[in-house]
Amino acid sequence: MTETTAEKTERHRERIWHELRKVARPDSRFHWDFSSFITDFEGSDRCAERLGDLVTASVGDGRRIFVTPDNCLEEFRAGLIRAGIPFVMTTYGIVRGFLALDPTDVPADGVLHAATLDGFDRYARPLTLAELADGPAFGLLATGGSAVSRNGVRFGKGHGYFDFEYAVLSELGLLDASTQVADVVHDCQYVDDVLDAEAHDVPVDWIVTPTRTLRVDGPPRPPGRVHWDLVPGTEFDDLEITAELRARAHPRPNSTQPTP
Repeated sequence: MTETTAEKTERHRERIWHELRKVARPDSRFHWDFSSFITDFEGSDRCAERLGDLVTASVGDGRRIFVTPDNCLEEFRAGLIRAGIPFVMTTYGIVRGFLALDPTDVPADGVLHAATLDGFDRYARPLTLAELADGPAFGLLATGGSAVSRNGVRFGKGHGYFDFEYAVLSELGLLDASTQVADVVHDCQYVDDVLDAEAHDVPVDWIVTPTRTLRVDGPPRPPGRVHWDLVPGTEFDDLEITAELRARAHPRPNSTQPTP
């Protein structure tokens, strides 16, 4: 009997989470519950160094960098601050939307703190979607992951925050064919298998582990969009950015009557 995609991903997930406990750094909020957060792991500092090469290759002509608030990207964020490279990040769970950090606002002794979620809140400034849309396009999007397949399909945690963030940035016209997406995982989180993607999944261009940087060969990624039919009843339904995006997509008609 042929194994379904759901059965295959569950099999991989169980194996990965078992292996991950050997190298993961637990979060005090979630301990070992890998279904609730993207964990940091041994060797994430080497991933940050590898990501630095992608920054050089992907960001030019004023293009921006987007980084998720995942634990395994903390050292990468610190490296961007040290290098004086501005970047955009979301708050945890996208609850308070997008924030932009200018490294010149971070004192020399505050770099490590600014790279954390709490420190980012202190030194970064909030962005409305209108302000975000007024800026240049993004050249690189860096995210952590629970697991990723050979063909660049991320899976494991199941909340879909990055997929939604990608869709929002796409809807704002901030992503294009040259935008690169990098997924940072431990080697044990890489699956040498081909998995089917859901319509809302964002296949990645690069898989970065402590020991290697893998280029994913695949068809061009289609433009992202918010699948509004999937939003009701999810954690995305009541977000402020969702309301703002709805308002941008369906502006209210001007109630002012023209003067005869």
